[in-house]
Amino acid sequence: MSHASRARAGALVVAVLLVAAASCAKPPRVTRPDPALLERDLEVGGRERSYLFFAPPGADPKTPRPLVLVFHGGGGSATSAARLTRFRPLAAEQGFLVAFPNAVGGHWNDGRDDDFAASMRENVDDVAFVDALIDDVARTHAVDPRRIYATGVSNGGIFVHRLAAERASRIAAIAPVVGGIAEPFAKRFAPAAPVSVLVIQATDDPLMPYDGGAVEGGGRGRIVATDTAVHLWSLHDGCPRAVRSERLPDSDPTDGCLATLETRSGCRDGSVVSLLRLDGGGHTWPGGPAYLPRSAVGAVCRDVDATRTIWAFFAAHPKPE
Repeated sequence: MSHASRARAGALVVAVLLVAAASCAKPPRVTRPDPALLERDLEVGGRERSYLFFAPPGADPKTPRPLVLVFHGGGGSATSAARLTRFRPLAAEQGFLVAFPNAVGGHWNDGRDDDFAASMRENVDDVAFVDALIDDVARTHAVDPRRIYATGVSNGGIFVHRLAAERASRIAAIAPVVGGIAEPFAKRFAPAAPVSVLVIQATDDPLMPYDGGAVEGGGRGRIVATDTAVHLWSLHDGCPRAVRSERLPDSDPTDGCLATLETRSGCRDGSVVSLLRLDGGGHTWPGGPAYLPRSAVGAVCRDVDATRTIWAFFAAHPKPE
């Protein structure tokens, strides 16, 4: 299959799987980890780091499998990311490996170059942590080097942009959710290779402004506009100017959200840059639980199951052979 054909097929898969999510769930509670998740520790840069890991039951550890990295939001944890995103049961169903890393002090050093979080004040090398994590997983389970993916929410989404830009030769595709590119990092944004990108951003997010600017909360840095982030990736991936836009079915008219998928295909090495714009959506995981009141974080878009949508995008976009 040609690069262009593969890109069109990938976009179609994503569009087909942008279906209504399950009914409302209770807010996630951070108690003990899912017993199916294995807790792992490692030392990176003189710091004790940790993550939760899952391999499908009965999976041959010598058979190379995709690895999905899922990064929690600011103040969160690996446990809260696992509960919010539900990637563990999907990994069991689809046969991929998944890891949920923990940030230092609950925040990723995402490129905002601010001092509100210890990871930023101390310039924690979270990219090196991810390198070590991937290598650690590979010691016990074969990882397909062409199919290493990353997604994250909020602070985790901002970090995913940075991770992919600094490890473009290693990360095949990313899907940042309600987390843009940090303004300071945008100035030094220079990926060494194409990366497929699915940006999921909501227009009514009260914390991460769709049009860029200061992150809500005071003293928490700034992000670039969503369109600027998409343009940066499109430029570095060598995408044509043509954009395919598709309004997705409003499968839940009560959620106050409308979803539009914009796809830039035909980019270098078969990469694709897509924007899933959620008009009316808030600072939430689409299709996930309403973890805080709507007055605080905005609406959860129920027209989209972000977890399955992201996996469909990843599965369609490995690194080229």
